[in-house]
Amino acid sequence: MVQLTKGVEMTDFEGRGGSAPEGERPGAGEPGFLTLEDVARYLNVSVPQVYALVRSRELPAIKIGGRGVWRVGRQQLQEYIDRLHRETQEWAKAHPLNPREAE
Repeated sequence: MVQLTKGVEMTDFEGRGGSAPEGERPGAGEPGFLTLEDVARYLNVSVPQVYALVRSRELPAIKIGGRGVWRVGRQQLQEYIDRLHRETQEWAKAHPLNPREAE
């Protein structure tokens, strides 16, 4: 769980590990979209790295208005992370630390 702006915490979309602000039901106070700063904090990378992911279309996002206000949907971020997990597992299987493990 990572603390995001304005007291919002990122959860894993299955309800584990987050808390809604007091007096609100779970999920009611969470915004549907995150800033690039929130995404950078959650992924523990820089904002320019997130911007590059968005601009390269690797991480789906929307641009609001003409001033370049970018937002990433929570669901799209979770799908991106899930895809990276799958790709990393496939890479690790194809490139074992001990070559005898591949046999």
